[in-house]
Amino acid sequence: MAFFTKRYHPPGTEPGTLIELPAAEFAPLKIRLIDYNADELTIKEDMQAIDCQSFIQNESVTWIHVQGRPTEAALRELGEIFNLHSLALEDVLNSGQRPKIEPFDDQLFVVMSQPIMVNDLVEIEQVSFFLSSTFLISFYERDFVPFEPIVKRLRDNHSRLRSRKIDFLLYTLLDVVIDQGFPVLENFGQQLEDLEEQILTSANRNTLEKIHIVKRELILMRRMLWPQREVINQLLRGDLELVHDDTRIYLRDCYDHTIQVMDLMETYRDMTASMLDIYLSSVSNRMNEIMRVLTVVSTIFMPLTFIAGVYGMNFDRSSPLNMPELGWHYGYLLVWAGMITIAVSMVAFFRRRGWL
Repeated sequence: MAFFTKRYHPPGTEPGTLIELPAAEFAPLKIRLIDYNADELTIKEDMQAIDCQSFIQNESVTWIHVQGRPTEAALRELGEIFNLHSLALEDVLNSGQRPKIEPFDDQLFVVMSQPIMVNDLVEIEQVSFFLSSTFLISFYERDFVPFEPIVKRLRDNHSRLRSRKIDFLLYTLLDVVIDQGFPVLENFGQQLEDLEEQILTSANRNTLEKIHIVKRELILMRRMLWPQREVINQLLRGDLELVHDDTRIYLRDCYDHTIQVMDLMETYRDMTASMLDIYLSSVSNRMNEIMRVLTVVSTIFMPLTFIAGVYGMNFDRSSPLNMPELGWHYGYLLVWAGMITIAVSMVAFFRRRGWL
């Protein structure tokens, strides 16, 4: 799958070098600036990177959100304006990174993975953060929708977020990204319930295919979300100056959410493996039922076939020992009556023994 791959630099390329990607892979950039303190809130849409520079010199909290897939030139410009490390910019350009946290001089670079459902399949989107003492820059290719609740909280003058430092904003964004895993897992839970019912009633090859799809998607989610627990754990250790002790208390809640996500994911993976076993058992039982019915039918027809075979032999009736029944007036009817009696008796016997 494409989500398991990453675009690497050609051999011999110096680390930190930004390699231009094909034009088709770019998406137009939209820069949203949100600057706030306890008393004021400023929200500006469609900003230019250079225009954001004046805000980061204030004592207020400045959040710069970059939406879309940036070009090499746009990233380089952002790097020069905000003094972003080239290695971190390389990870932003080459999306699909494993969640991680890296300190660079007076900044902190964080990569997170956000799962979304598209047509009952998982897509993992990278969310990148640059944290400094005066500003926070977030990169996300898709729409701003997941972060709209944060803006709504900022509009409330009495919100805790308005009076906190910039590391609390990072915690809030991380919490939103981590919690995106719950609705995705809820979708998987519904799919597993439907598959379980389908297995017990009308399992077919499509059911097996759906089980394998769910199993594959859960493996993808586990691969990309498992490292997020370590990211939060590093923020909790206390050796990062940009993260204050009063914020670490809230980061514990993020850590708990990562554990809950992983627990749910492992539970659903176990359920998927169990469903595969149930499916195979169901198919085997169905085959056994079919073979039992066919065996009963064959068993019933065995004596009838024997009788028909005996009376199908063409011997000359000149001898009194050669099938005298062939000369009886009601011989044909008597044979049919005998065959029906044998068949009914065998069916009754099978039912009494519980074989039918």
